[in-house]
Amino acid sequence: MKHVVIGTAGHVDHGKTELIRALTGIDTDRLPEEKARGLTIEPGFAHLDFEDGSQSGIVDVPGHEKFIHHMLCGAAGMDFVMLVVAADEGWMPQTAEHLEILSLLGLREGLVVLTKADLVNADRLLAAEREAREQVRGTFLDGKPVTAVSARTGHGIPGLRSLLQNMVQRVQERNPLLSFRLPIDRVFTVEGFGTVVTGTLLEGRIRCRGVAELAPSGRATRVRGLQVHGRDVWEAEAGQRVAVNLAGVKKRELHRGDTLVAPGSLPASLTADVRLQLLPSSRRTIRTGTQVHLYHGASAYLARVVLLECGVLHPGESAYAQLRLAEPFAARCGDRFVIRFLSPLETIGGGVILDPLPCRHKRGDPAVLSALTVLEKGDGAQRILQVLAAGGMPALAELSKALALPPDSLNSELRPLLSRGEVLEPLPHRYLSAAALEQFRIRCCGILERYHTAQPLHSGIRPAELRQKALASLDADAANAVLSMLVQLGELQRAGERYALPGFQVRLTRRQSTIRETLLALCEKSSAKAVKSEDLLRGFSLRDQADCRQVLESLLTGGELIPLTQGLLCSAAEMRRCRQTAEAWFTAHETLTLAQFRDLLGSSRDYALLVLEFWDRQGLTQREGNARRLVSDSFFTWE
Repeated sequence: MKHVVIGTAGHVDHGKTELIRALTGIDTDRLPEEKARGLTIEPGFAHLDFEDGSQSGIVDVPGHEKFIHHMLCGAAGMDFVMLVVAADEGWMPQTAEHLEILSLLGLREGLVVLTKADLVNADRLLAAEREAREQVRGTFLDGKPVTAVSARTGHGIPGLRSLLQNMVQRVQERNPLLSFRLPIDRVFTVEGFGTVVTGTLLEGRIRCRGVAELAPSGRATRVRGLQVHGRDVWEAEAGQRVAVNLAGVKKRELHRGDTLVAPGSLPASLTADVRLQLLPSSRRTIRTGTQVHLYHGASAYLARVVLLECGVLHPGESAYAQLRLAEPFAARCGDRFVIRFLSPLETIGGGVILDPLPCRHKRGDPAVLSALTVLEKGDGAQRILQVLAAGGMPALAELSKALALPPDSLNSELRPLLSRGEVLEPLPHRYLSAAALEQFRIRCCGILERYHTAQPLHSGIRPAELRQKALASLDADAANAVLSMLVQLGELQRAGERYALPGFQVRLTRRQSTIRETLLALCEKSSAKAVKSEDLLRGFSLRDQADCRQVLESLLTGGELIPLTQGLLCSAAEMRRCRQTAEAWFTAHETLTLAQFRDLLGSSRDYALLVLEFWDRQGLTQREGNARRLVSDSFFTWE
């Protein structure tokens, strides 16, 4: 069943609350002050039952200009709107401001309802209808129905219900496949149950007894119970007004504007890249550094505007901009927002969030402007490539969050990109663009060229050093996967445990070659098996010490000598003998003690311990009490 939230908007005292009462029988004014003053202060909520058995939520927003923040809070969850105009008063300033706000929030469906039709004659009613049609010309309500009703007499109410039912069928359904997101517009305590929050479920499904998180704080909580329109439910879907009973969190720890989300699905940020639109009716201009009130979902923030493609934004103009906030907020790309001037408070514009987690940009950067154009106007494939161009290797879930696309839709977009080789999958369900791989290749090769020039006697660079210098944007697993791909493509080569450029070989002088052979012979012939590097160097003249140290480092980087500890070495041949001895034992036994290994090697206890501890550090074995156990089968393939 489709779930839709209908909203009201319009000038104060034009009969929005009375209209909802006539449609639903529910009084949405719940505060004593609202009852006493006869005006709506907080958003009110009701539900409308249709003849076909379907049901829609209704949001009644305040009309008074002092309560625009509350109006924005309620309007954020609307799917379409009833713009209410009193027939006896006609179009008013708050009517116009509400319509501008609804346009900024991206509403595309609605109708105009002329209330208090019983208070005017036919001519005045016709004039009010003409005025309304004229005022909405060029807006999303242009050409939409204009209907007259009287909440007091009931005139026109059945016809309005039919219009609303037809419009519900036309409204695009919210996406139930994304992770759930519920901006909180009310927080209260129910005796015997604890903390309850309410809001419109923008996306996804939320279930009882599930885990949840409060954004932007990241506070963990649990869903104890759910209600939709006063009825207990096990699951609520996108487009429904939901009351959520939360466990493990107190009312004082929550605020209107927090968002209840699936854990880890909505990271917090202090910046957002946006398309910013200034209203034609605004009396203000915006420059870089202008401070504004930012309204997003049910939240309000202070933000500073940084214009990215122009110096000044005039009324009626739009431009790419970055909003820099004073406190963290949590958003998805495609979210709408409204901005109001800092003082005096007046609505001046709004827009759409293109990237909720950007880095800070320099103004006028062509690459940034090009990327934002793709994020705003590109198709699914172009947007995927743009996100991957940042050089990360996001998992499917991360990519889904970044693009606000459900996994099924994302997979459909990824398949042709993978088949064409524009996107790669170096690890299961983790994605890298071919363009990003090329940038990593250029970076790795450049670093290795400089390394080989500076260290000609080293067989290659350590993996950790190459990851840190060339692949810092990737985690260790992703970086290792990229290096493996570059080796498979012939762009890098393995040199023992190190990486080098293809074809690179250590080239020694004749004197260095002689020193090399001498060092290897000393290690292999030593009765101690483990030799101190100082003892090896002591046998050479002072004139040869510099060459000797370089050759020794070359033997270590090339894997011909093994550093058991700082200053203690053994030959690769000796390490192979130790490993083969252990392999034979582990084929028939699960564990190996120090005493057993000492006897198998026919060595001293100290030497056997040196080897075992070296394997522990390499992650090949693991100590358990007095014995060692193989960590994995990699021991049998380790070189």
